Amino acid sequence: MELKSHFTFSRQQRSGVLLLLLLVISLLCVYWFVDFSEKDTFDVSSAEIVSMQKELDSLRLVEIENRKPKKYPFNPNFITDYKGYVLGMTNEEIDRLLQYRKEGKWINSAEDFKRVTGVSDSLLNALSPYFKFPDWVTNPKPKSNFKDYKNDKGFAEKPFGQKIDLNKATEEQLQQVSGIGEALSKRILSYREKLGGFSDDIQLYNVYGLEPSVVQRTLNMFTVKTPKVISKININTASASDISTIPGISFEMAKKIWEYRRLHEKVNNIQELDKIEGMTERKLQLIQLYLSVE
Repeated sequence: MELKSHFTFSRQQRSGVLLLLLLVISLLCVYWFVDFSEKDTFDVSSAEIVSMQKELDSLRLVEIENRKPKKYPFNPNFITDYKGYVLGMTNEEIDRLLQYRKEGKWINSAEDFKRVTGVSDSLLNALSPYFKFPDWVTNPKPKSNFKDYKNDKGFAEKPFGQKIDLNKATEEQLQQVSGIGEALSKRILSYREKLGGFSDDIQLYNVYGLEPSVVQRTLNMFTVKTPKVISKININTASASDISTIPGISFEMAKKIWEYRRLHEKVNNIQELDKIEGMTERKLQLIQLYLSVE
């Protein structure tokens, strides 16, 4: 049996192999010598692209600025270790401030802060615009002279046992006081009813139209013997709205009290409130009936 070689091609096959070889060579030439890379048609130097890039850079800077810790007005007398660290103070500067406060002394100006802590001028210039001192420090008010009506001319004060209970007094009994007529006696009883009963003699000063001298004459004959019990409000947790519910205290004054507590972080004694602008001795006595520090 005669075997036929696999490498024997007919004329037609040889032509096909030659054509295939030429095609491969042509494709290789095209691959090596023709540049198929796409030209970049995106012009980054155009006015629109430059403008957009500037806008993106601006937004990026704003975002970086927003992420930075914000500073709010604060009283430097109440800087803690952590707050001092955040503000950029050294441990030594913080310790000097805390030691100064332990001695019961107060910082009342940027100059005091610099003298006590020894911070650099650059840090002081950065922090001092945020210092917030109480109004009584920045705008001290003259001490008002509170008139003592205890010795006001009128009826001599009766002993406690002989006085009439203000929560049980009638219109006729009240009208025995010089200066109290039918209208004022009705107003006193109306105010007593509104309160649910007097808790303290000081509340009588809140009756509209009742002069302080008349109040003192009234208290010479009357006093609260069966006081109404008051549930006191914690000033360190109360809102301005809560404080404004105190009879005789306006919302404006309640807001000042609330702001004073926020500024000092805590009120340790109700007597501190006498530093608030517009606060009188009588208002302070009234507030003490309704507020506590616990």
